Amino acid sequence: MRVAVKSLCEFAARRGDLDHRYTPSPTAREGIEGHGRVQKGREPGYQAEYPLSGTCEGLELVGRADGYDATTGYIEEIKTHRGSLERLPEAQQALHWAQLKVYGALLCAARSLDSIELRLTYFDLDRERQTTLTERASAEALWQALQSLCRVYAAWAVREQAHRERRDRALAGLRFPFDDFRPGQRQLAEQAYRSICTGQSVMLQAPTGIGKTLGTLFPALMAMARRPLDRLFYLTPRNTGRRLAVAGVERIRQRQDRPLPLRVLVLASREQSCEHPQLACHGESCPLARGFFDKLVAARDAAVADTGILDEARLRAIALDYELCPYYLAQEMARWCDLVIADVNRYFDQQAILHALTKQNGWRVGLLVDEAHNLVDRARGMYSTELQQQRLLALKRQTHPALKRPFTRLARAWSDTLAKQGLSRIDKARGDRQQQLEALPAGLLGAAHGAVAAISDFLSEHPADADLQQLLFELLGFLRLSELFDDHSLCSLSLPRRGRGCLAISNLIPADFLAPRFDSADSSLLFSATLRPADYHQQLLGLPDTVRWLDVDSPFHQQQLQVRLETGISTRLQHRQDSVEPIVQLIAAQFQRKPGNYLAYFSSFAYLEAIHERFQTAFPHIPGWRQQPGMSDQARNDFIHQFREAGQGVGFAVLGGAFAEGIDLPGSRLIGVFIATLGLPPFDPWHRVLSDRLQQRYGKGYDYTYLYPGLQKVSQAAGRVIRGPDDTGVVVLIDDRYADPRVQQLLPDWWGLPHPSDSRT
Repeated sequence: MRVAVKSLCEFAARRGDLDHRYTPSPTAREGIEGHGRVQKGREPGYQAEYPLSGTCEGLELVGRADGYDATTGYIEEIKTHRGSLERLPEAQQALHWAQLKVYGALLCAARSLDSIELRLTYFDLDRERQTTLTERASAEALWQALQSLCRVYAAWAVREQAHRERRDRALAGLRFPFDDFRPGQRQLAEQAYRSICTGQSVMLQAPTGIGKTLGTLFPALMAMARRPLDRLFYLTPRNTGRRLAVAGVERIRQRQDRPLPLRVLVLASREQSCEHPQLACHGESCPLARGFFDKLVAARDAAVADTGILDEARLRAIALDYELCPYYLAQEMARWCDLVIADVNRYFDQQAILHALTKQNGWRVGLLVDEAHNLVDRARGMYSTELQQQRLLALKRQTHPALKRPFTRLARAWSDTLAKQGLSRIDKARGDRQQQLEALPAGLLGAAHGAVAAISDFLSEHPADADLQQLLFELLGFLRLSELFDDHSLCSLSLPRRGRGCLAISNLIPADFLAPRFDSADSSLLFSATLRPADYHQQLLGLPDTVRWLDVDSPFHQQQLQVRLETGISTRLQHRQDSVEPIVQLIAAQFQRKPGNYLAYFSSFAYLEAIHERFQTAFPHIPGWRQQPGMSDQARNDFIHQFREAGQGVGFAVLGGAFAEGIDLPGSRLIGVFIATLGLPPFDPWHRVLSDRLQQRYGKGYDYTYLYPGLQKVSQAAGRVIRGPDDTGVVVLIDDRYADPRVQQLLPDWWGLPHPSDSRT
């Protein structure tokens, strides 16, 4: 079995407590850049990123030492860090030495050396300071240590190989969990199977209600054995998507003649998984962190022996049986499960564990991205951050003397930055003032770097200060993105009130960050009911030029859905007051023509409230209920439960909100929707800048900023009506702009509107 040196050591050499006591670890990019700064300062004969490989105890080991100098005769491992090195846990330092000694053993074997000097160099990112520890070791001692590690791993590797063979045999003969596919679902499954078997990137547009979860998950599992794939990641932006995927796996399992040897992991958030959120995450504070790696071996064995899905509840039960942290047990099991069901951020964000493991282990992975039309906005959020002046000022007043100087410097840098941009005084008449900056303020960034170093040292001695930790996270998040700042993002500075300055980095074009993630995958299958037009998603998501776009035939027919265009009404902001009465009368007329459950969507809560209030006054006998801002989970459930079988009434909601997609109201629970908007984003300064940037890069600023995102929301909301082959209903699109052929051609083909389908295949 082929295994990366780092993975070998993390499996066989870790001991002691889980310890996240002091500061966040540097990101992968920060680590790479830190390594580069150290390597550039080495002697001329120094070889950076020196590749090493070898065989020991039946394992093929591969890796790269950070540096090797044949002239001086030393091999080097470089580790970046923040905070006092004296506070580095012994268990972490022992792991670093183990990795370096493995490289030393492989080097001695490859070059027939009797001994080698080992150099472990720690590089403080904040102070640009190096600390080097050295040790001379014989080739014989290094090889014996390597053998010990490999024997531990080899026993596991034999089991893993046997599991892989059983898994692939079972998946090759997988049975579909129903007697037949839904109409259109077979075509979806065939395209999904073909794309994964051939290692392609594909965007699949398939109608809502076709059964996309099973229609992609089932063929992807079958294709794992044929490709073959090491791992399959099912990624979704919603909790409901994860629940549907888990239900799909359960159905597949139940239909097989024999137990399916497939390890399935569901990754939950830290907030959902943490047993002791009030405790610090280290062995001296939390009992579930104490001796974590010593107890992990038995817990891992129990988890892989479990025949069920390792969801939040099952992992919690196993973790607590062995007195381990459930969240970090799940992180460990991500290394050993065949199918991982998780939020999209677990692969696509800056410190995504699934992407890191893929790169570290050289896995061949297949990506299934559910509701992929949401990924553009979700990714923008992953690569955006803010720096808040208020948090600093609140802490500055009560800070420890050791932090007084760096905090004073940072506060002064805030004041200087605001003054330079003319924001030092509040103009009450103008309200919140915001400016876009051409470049990040260098003085503020420099002061932030100094504060990070000081806070890191302070937290080494006072790890329980949660407010200070939060400031540190905020500073680090901003500094990390500041190093990547380019034309894909926007920097803005605002001052709504004195002492409330906000410096924000907002991502505009996520493609620059997502492209390397897609490149790391063997195949990518993105599916949604709204992936038109193809170029919009391909370009903004950073998908390769070779990506294929396929539109799966709808199982529904035009006779099931009556689509009416009410183009005599304008819903533009300046016309909304005049539109209230006509829309109220239109909704009431449709209800009286065919009583039942309807949903009416509007562009804002203010617009919704105006229509709802007038509707209740004019037609008090028609039941009506409306979405409220900031509804709790219970309030959302109550709203949905109003749509009962054979019920009657009108729900009022905001387009793009919680009730515009991701809800399932089949049959008579919903027989029609009214959409009184094109769903266009607001024409505010942020969107104007976004439009300009997208115009500069792609030549489609208005379409990419306003038209395409807006009509995606319209199609998603309309998709709530027809959920099955026997459903019928009506969609009423209200706005004069729906008469535009360019608008109509972006709506689903099967509605029967006179427009050509997307020609790209």
